[in-house]
Amino acid sequence: MQFKKEHLLLYAVTDRAFTGRQSLYEQIRDALSGGATMIQLREKHLDEASFLKEAILVKKLCSAYRAPLIINDNLTVALQSSADGIHVGAGDTPVEEIRRQCGRDFIIGATAKTVEQAKAAEAQGADYLGAGAVFSSSTKENALRITKETLREICASVSIPVVAIGGIRQSNITELAGCGMCGFAVVSAIFAADDRKAAAEQLKRKAAALAAGSAASNERLWRTP
Repeated sequence: MQFKKEHLLLYAVTDRAFTGRQSLYEQIRDALSGGATMIQLREKHLDEASFLKEAILVKKLCSAYRAPLIINDNLTVALQSSADGIHVGAGDTPVEEIRRQCGRDFIIGATAKTVEQAKAAEAQGADYLGAGAVFSSSTKENALRITKETLREICASVSIPVVAIGGIRQSNITELAGCGMCGFAVVSAIFAADDRKAAAEQLKRKAAALAAGSAASNERLWRTP
């Protein structure tokens, strides 16, 4: 699938901790039905065989909604499931190594907490950046926070699209207005909601308005002598 920055608008990152009466597959289906534009399948504690089996099923689901499937930090699962790409952090497989193995059509996302990390990831061949954590996150309690000013600096320092991540909820997403990101990666804001489809619909409306505002701000900045 050809990657477009619009795929980052509402980027739903899974967390098995929120599964209850629904399976993770059913939760992802609800998120996509509500308008999630990209899915990241994150399984830190699942064995690889089970992870692969799950990824194959989720890939079919994402394809039906024309949403890319990104695998978190497992290149073997990403390739064997025919996922659209992978997301890696600073301590994971280097972006340049993945790019050499997988070619240009494979989507690579990288986490960036500083301008230096953002520039390095772009130079190595990343397609997009995840910048954060922008707020305190219940899914990553020890995640290093970044300020809104740092988020703006990261967005302005690279030509590839940036998605804000970390603790983003209905109640705080508007605080990121004008920071320059193309979209928002969310976990509990969708997957911990009682009605995941409705949560995705509401978040997507807010995300679209904010992303449009950020694009306008970036255009004014680029035109400034």
